[in-house]
Amino acid sequence: IREDRFRCPPDDAKPVAAAGQLIDFQWKLGIAMSADSCKSLKSPCVTVALKVTDGLGNVTCKSFEMTISQFQNFHSQFKEMASVL
Repeated sequence: IREDRFRCPPDDAKPVAAAGQLIDFQWKLGIAMSADSCKSLKSPCVTVALKVTDGLGNVTCKSFEMTISQFQNFHSQFKEMASVL
């Protein structure tokens, strides 16, 4: 996917702990026109953009695409992690 679709402005994030922290989570549903992970074109896919900070306050933006079933699995894993925290 094109990484320039999601721009993360510089942030004044301060380290809270040694572990990283999720700052922002965005997703959007779209139609895959060309992607390595979506085998059939013109199939629905989910684009996810994450903004995270490490323990030192460095902000990193990552974006990736998933099929609908991959996103549902991803969502289930996040729910499971949230229940443990």
